[in-house]
Amino acid sequence: MIGIIRGKDFVRKKVQTPDVSSAVAEIIAAVREEGDKALLRFEQKFDGVKLSALEVPAEEIESAVQKVGTGYMEMLARAANNIREFHERQVRTGFILERKGALLGQRITPIEKVGLYIPGGKAAYPSSVLMNAIPAKIAGCSEIVITTPPPVKAEILAAARVAGVDRVFTLGGAQAVAALAYGTESVPKVCKIVGPGNVYVAEAKRQVFGEVGIDMIAGPSEIVIVADETARAEWVAADLLAQAEHDANASAILVTWHEDFARKVQAEVEAQLVKLEREEIARKSIDDNGAILLVSGMDEAAKMVNEIAPEHLELCVRDPFGTMGNFRNAGSVFLGGTAPEALGDYFAGSNHVLPTMGTAKFSSPLSVEDFVKTTQFIYYDAQALESVADDIESFARSEGLTGHANSITIRRQG
Repeated sequence: MIGIIRGKDFVRKKVQTPDVSSAVAEIIAAVREEGDKALLRFEQKFDGVKLSALEVPAEEIESAVQKVGTGYMEMLARAANNIREFHERQVRTGFILERKGALLGQRITPIEKVGLYIPGGKAAYPSSVLMNAIPAKIAGCSEIVITTPPPVKAEILAAARVAGVDRVFTLGGAQAVAALAYGTESVPKVCKIVGPGNVYVAEAKRQVFGEVGIDMIAGPSEIVIVADETARAEWVAADLLAQAEHDANASAILVTWHEDFARKVQAEVEAQLVKLEREEIARKSIDDNGAILLVSGMDEAAKMVNEIAPEHLELCVRDPFGTMGNFRNAGSVFLGGTAPEALGDYFAGSNHVLPTMGTAKFSSPLSVEDFVKTTQFIYYDAQALESVADDIESFARSEGLTGHANSITIRRQG
């Protein structure tokens, strides 16, 4: 049962994960040395599938589109349009700063090749395909590659078609990350890897960072709901369970200053749990990581939420727009009772790849920004350089870098 405690007594539990660093390092080393041979061996070992080829052929993607049917494809297209509309507003251009005799600026260019890790196997997450691939497409990445564990679901392939993915590979786990980072005979080396995965995927991303870029190290899903007496207990309970069913390590927390409401939600959680297909997972999540926190009011609620910095935050309160400014640290904020978190997971258009484990204090949702980079450029004519030469020489000598100073002096000597 989800417990009710005073907010001041709440201590966020640290997710305990096994140390897989050595195992992951061995997998990465094997892929670097053996290429496709290692990938085929690991897929049989870890996913129980003997593959003859790693890349999903175009005809299989076409077959998947036919299999899911017109209605499903139209639904994907509507979701993709919403995601595209939201992310197109994130596109920014460079700038030019002009001074007398000088020109400075910044260019924004897409990352050339990106790899998207899409969880799969027993589950299918076509929403993750759309959320990762569409911003990359908008950014202008020249090649977008997906890796996803076998068996590759038709829904994944259909979403890849809708999102404009270039290539799809049947690969999971740390070996997929290694293949994207270093390249093999079949899998192209990319410049950046994005997308969530299990502990092996997360550790592999950590180990290859520097060889390639990564988006973030994603943790278990989490939600905090702030609710007052105007909220509906059955809706709040349903939203808590929507997160809990993700993973036994998922975190679902309600913050309220109305004890009667807290007890209604507690009862609703129990009543709704038994109706879930993933009851066992959701119950463990609720029992181990769920909580209802009683606080003194909105000010204490905001203080707690800003410290937790949740992935998802729902404001089920009388005036969500008026209170939103109190909450600085959250990946995505859902305003009011009729904006459940599932809306953002699938269809609203905002991204569902969000910072977890408190990292919303310093990081942001996946966006077009993750698929571009900036380059600066500088031009000074001789007169403009002369006007700042004394300052540069002085600055360089103050740091003991006489070579830097000389690179200015030698130009002044003609």
